[in-house]
Amino acid sequence: MSEERSNVIMKLNLGCGSFKKDGYINVDLRKEVNPDLVVDLNKFPYPFKDNTFDIVEAFHVLEHLNSPFDAMFELHRILKNGEELKIAVPHCSRGFSHPEHKAGFDVTFPYYFDPKYPQYFYGKEFKLKKLRLNWLGQKYLRKQHLSRLTFFTLEFIDKFISFFANLNPLLCAKLWCYWVGGFDEIYMEFICVK
Repeated sequence: MSEERSNVIMKLNLGCGSFKKDGYINVDLRKEVNPDLVVDLNKFPYPFKDNTFDIVEAFHVLEHLNSPFDAMFELHRILKNGEELKIAVPHCSRGFSHPEHKAGFDVTFPYYFDPKYPQYFYGKEFKLKKLRLNWLGQKYLRKQHLSRLTFFTLEFIDKFISFFANLNPLLCAKLWCYWVGGFDEIYMEFICVK
C-alpha cells in the first residue's frame, strides 16, 4: 500500500477558478467555484506539507496576490526537489488590464530565482525550463466571448507576433512589445531546486 502511494503523482491547480482539472487538487479562495480546497493564497503557510507536490500549476494567479515572492517561496516549499512549476502571468505591458491585478511581470522574473544573478536572487532556486511570451493569452476565455471570425483572426496574428517575440523575449519585452499593443501573458515552466 505505501509503495502504491509513493507512485502517485501529486498535482496542484492553484487558483483554479472555474477551470478545475481532473487528477489535481483544485484550490481557490472563492467557495462558489466549488474547489477541492478553499485557501486564501495571501495567508502563509499554505495547508500542505513540505515536498508534497510533483506538479504545481498557477495560471493567472500570482498577479492577484499581495506578495508574489512570498507565494513563490511557498511553492518552493511544497514542491518536491526536481519537480515542476508552471505559471502564466500577465506581461507588464498588459499587466493591469484587470481591476484586481496587483502586479505585472516581465521576462526577467526568473532572474529572482536564479543564483547566477546574485543582484536579483531571492534565495529560493527555480531553474527556468521554458519561457514564452504570448500576445494572445487565455485563449479558452477569448474563444467563449469573441465571434469565431474574430477569434481565429486574432489567433492567426498571435502566431505571427508571438513567433517573432520568442526569438528573443528580452529584446521584445524591452523594445518592441508596446508596438503591438502589449503581450497578454508570459508562460513559464520551472524546475524546483533544493
